[in-house]
Order: sequence, then structure tokens, then C-alpha cells
Amino acid sequence: MRRSPLPGIVVLISGSGTNLQALIDAAADGRIHGEIRAVISNRPEVAGLDRARRADIPAQVINHRDFPDRGAFDQALMAAIDRHQPDLVVLAGFMRVLTPAFVAHYEGRLINIHPSLLPDFRGLHTHERALEAGVQQHGCSIHFVNTELDGGPVILQASVPVLPDDTPQTLAARVQQQEHQAYPQVVRWFCQGRLTLRNGQVWFDEQPLQAPLQSPAAND
Repeated sequence: MRRSPLPGIVVLISGSGTNLQALIDAAADGRIHGEIRAVISNRPEVAGLDRARRADIPAQVINHRDFPDRGAFDQALMAAIDRHQPDLVVLAGFMRVLTPAFVAHYEGRLINIHPSLLPDFRGLHTHERALEAGVQQHGCSIHFVNTELDGGPVILQASVPVLPDDTPQTLAARVQQQEHQAYPQVVRWFCQGRLTLRNGQVWFDEQPLQAPLQSPAAND
């Protein structure tokens, strides 16, 4: 099968796929000059797989429960990803901790989105923890993935104010709106060749980032 000349993207999901949908929409309307070649889920029958199929994107399940350990699962996942020869692997709600071998294999072309302003609130239940901590700003971060959980170099952050009457649900909804704008922007930059990782440092437009970019960022 002849490959598109556009940069190739594989998206990994575990659930409903709202960030996947934002990427699908951005690729369809030309904001991302890349081709989503496959969507892979570690869980069967999630809504994100239906989103991929509706967009005529190959969708595959590699159920982590079918493997004896994390390493065996990651090896199978790598084999499935590499069949599509991606330039970029995007974690979009992929709820698995990846092995060092997996991270090393995709170094510089593996990105993740996390629902907090990293390094604050790594891990799970970020919105509840933000409210408990009484912070005034919350948001999301997009980062290159390394072996440290939610610890890779941050590319872009988008902030929302924490309101006095916020619940975890209302706060999550506002953060998610920012995610759906920020993630396609970062993927767009990567596909344009404007965004790279060099020796653990994020470079943007041939300059090392001294701090994460802030959204809304330039859309040119």
C-alpha cells in the first residue's frame, strides 16, 4: 500500500477518545498536515474505536489483559505501531504505564497530554486534587514522554481559572475544552517540523524552550 507523503501518526487510546476526535477533526480540515494511520486501544469496545472507524481510520485492539506482563504487552504494541511506520505516536487518554524499552524505541516522537499544569498533580484524579489544594489556576500539559511518570519535557500548557463553585466535573470540562485546542496545535507543529526533542530538551522553531509554551499560542 502506498503511503501518504504526509507525516504519519498513530494514536493510542483507552477510552472515549475525545482528544482523538479533536485530532481527527484537525487533520480533516487541514489544521494538521499529517495522516492518522491507525488508532490502537488497550481496551475493547471503547467509544474511541468507533470514532476512528467513522473516520475510516484503521482501528485495532491489543488488550493488555491478554499478556502475562507489561513487557510482553509493550512488545506486541510496538510491533503493531511499527507496521504503520509513524513519525509520531500520540497518547490520547492511554491509561498504561509504558516500559523503558517502549519509551526508548519512540524517543523524540512520543507525546502525551496530562490534565494538570505539570509538574503539579502528576498521576490520577488531578481535578479533585487541584480543588483540595486550593490552587487558583489549573489546566493541561502536553509533553514528550520519558521514563518518569508524567515527567517528560513539557511543550505546551493551557490554563483555566479555578472558580469558587467548581466541582471536579465542571473543572474537568473546562480543562478538556483547552485540551481539544492545544493537542492538535502541538501535533501540527510536530508535523511541520517546528517541534523536536534534542538531548532531552524541547526545541521550537530552532530555539530551545526555556519554559513551556502557553496557549493560546501562535497559530501560524
